[in-house]
Parts: sequence; structure tokens; C-alpha cells
Amino acid sequence: MEKKVFKPADRLANVQEYYFSRKLKEVAKLNAEGKDIISLAIGSPDMPPSEHTIDVLCQEARKANSHGYQPTIGIPELRQAMAAFYKRWYGVELDPASEVQPLIGSKEGILHATLAFVNPGDTVLVPNPGYPTYTSLSKLLGANVVNYDLTEANGWQPDFDQLENMDLSRVKLMWTNYPHMPTGARARRETYERLVAFAQKHGIIIVNDNPYSFILNEGQHLSILQIPGAKDCCIEFNSLSKSHNMPGWRVAMLVTNAQFVQWILKVKTNVENGTFRAIQLAAADALTNTSDEWHREANVHTYASRRSVAEQIMAVLNCTFDPDQTGMFLWGRIPDSYAHVEDLTELVLHKARVFITPGFIFGSNGERYIRISLCAKEEQMQEALARIKAVMI
Repeated sequence: MEKKVFKPADRLANVQEYYFSRKLKEVAKLNAEGKDIISLAIGSPDMPPSEHTIDVLCQEARKANSHGYQPTIGIPELRQAMAAFYKRWYGVELDPASEVQPLIGSKEGILHATLAFVNPGDTVLVPNPGYPTYTSLSKLLGANVVNYDLTEANGWQPDFDQLENMDLSRVKLMWTNYPHMPTGARARRETYERLVAFAQKHGIIIVNDNPYSFILNEGQHLSILQIPGAKDCCIEFNSLSKSHNMPGWRVAMLVTNAQFVQWILKVKTNVENGTFRAIQLAAADALTNTSDEWHREANVHTYASRRSVAEQIMAVLNCTFDPDQTGMFLWGRIPDSYAHVEDLTELVLHKARVFITPGFIFGSNGERYIRISLCAKEEQMQEALARIKAVMI
């Protein structure tokens, strides 16, 4: 009998394995060979949540009633804490019963929002450069991905003249992300105002991904939902991964109007159940009880110290950068002497044994840039700086 040949679904031809998934295999191999690679590539916070939040998790996990299935909509305590978080930090009023939806991470939210609003063949607008998952999940679901340009000359903000000249007839969603990853461009109220007006004019839903507004930022925290009328046409994601050092806990939220929540919930209830109850209660504690002092130490002072070292690394590499950028990365332009960004990043990886991210993985507008993560202990970053100096100077 002829052996059956199995083939994957056609949709897999449209995407590649995630860059970090592939590259970390190479880094693991180098480490197995004794190379001791320092990773300044991935934005996974290396600090813990507050001790009180961890205590709540442990206390709740010991209770007999904590281990059953949980409602997909999330427990009331968590939804109320998320609404209170938006009220405290952004001044945005939300109904916790109908305008807040907990997520098992923002990446899951990207999937569910796309399933809820985009038919195969519809168009989504994705920033270039931008988070690669906006593109990959859209392609997996049969959407037509159209990039809109973000450039250094325009402060990495959308070019609304370019957007108005596009064919918008089949556009359903537009992905935005401020403060911006990977460039560190700050959120601007003017940009949010223009995005809301653009959405209202063209009948497009804006989805703003907003997990970085607490990193290296003690000023005003901005949300697109602060703009009048935004709740009718916008969805915002937020996450505890960065702001509360909980990336492995997989707790995020989307906030929007009640109708949009219901449509997304229809998808979610057919895909997954709610998060472990102890995690939800601990997340609620983190959102409501984390002190301002903890925030300043974890999200401002620590990252500021690391950022200083990252700036020194950029200088040694002769890269230029905007000192006003925010977030947990530093984004810099490589010298013209390098034909391709990987000429630099591969040199740093194999000669200095430091893993930094080439900007091309975020889109063609990132091809002349590198990104350094601040998610490493300062002593590791200092060692990375010393290694790079030894190679480059």
C-alpha cells in the first residue's frame, strides 16, 4: 500500500515560524557549546510582581474552590479591578460588567478580535514597523494585510495623508500600538484624536495595543479611549505582562463598548475557558493594590538605570537613537557602513556573544535599525557592554 503523504493546511504557507522561536534555538545551541550568550533581545520582564500579589496567588491556590473551570468573561473581581485601573490611571469610565473583557494575554486578544470582525478577504491595516503578530495572525485567518508606514522622520506616527490615499473599501481593522513597539515612540493625544476621526469617517475599527504606558513614564498615561467618541469605534488592549512583571501569568484585557465585547466573547466562549481563579484574584490585587512606590522602582528607576547602559551600547555600535523614546527597549539606527542589519547583529552575536534584535523582523521600515531589550539585570548589561567594546573598539 502506498504510504499516505500528509500536508499542512494551506494557510501555513503564508507565515513563518516566529523569529525568536527560530533564533533562540541557535542561541541555545551556542550556549550548549559553552558560549554563554547574553540575551538583550526579548521583552520578557525579569523582575517579579509585588510580594503581596504573589502572596494572594499562593493563598487562593490553596483553597479547594479555586481549581474548577472559570467563566470565560472573567470573574467579577477581576473585571471590577480592570475598570478601576482604567479610571485611576487613564480617567476612563468603564462598565465592568459589559465593557471590560479579560484575556489570556494580548496575543490571544489579537486572534479573537480578528475572528470577531474580519472575514477572509477583508483588509487589515498593520503598522510598518510593528509587532509581527498583527501580520501573522491576520494572514493565518485569511485577511489581506496592508501596511501603513511609520518613519523616523514622522516620529513613528501614522501618515494620515498616506492613509487617506489608500483604498479603504474593504478595511475592517487598523492596528495601532502606542507607546510604540519596537521604536519607543510615545503616545500622543493628537495622534489618538486623528485616529478616532479617521475611524469614524471610514467605518474602521481601531485596535490600540497599549501595554507600555507605565515603562519609563511617570507623566500622563494616555489611552485612546480618552478621546470623545472613541469607545464607539475603538478597542484597546492592555496587559499586566509589562506594567506588573507578569508575562508568564498571561493576564491582559480589552476595553471597548458592550456590543464589541459581546461579539468577541462569542468567539472566546467557543475557544477557551477562563483563567485559573487564583491568577485572576492575584491579578485583581496587582491592579488595585500595587503602590506608586513599587511602580516607580520597578517600571521607572530600574529601567532607567538599564537604559543608560543600553545607550552606551548604542554609542559603541555607532548607532543613533531618539533619547525621548520610552518603553522597555532602545531602538537605534545602524551606521551606513553596514549593508544589512544582520551584518551587525550577527557580528555582535558570534564575536561578542550578545544577542540583540535586528529591526527587519518588524517590517521593511525597520531594516536599518536594531533593538536592545532592557529586560536583563544591569550586571548582565554591563558585561554585554564590555564584550561589545572588546570587539568593536
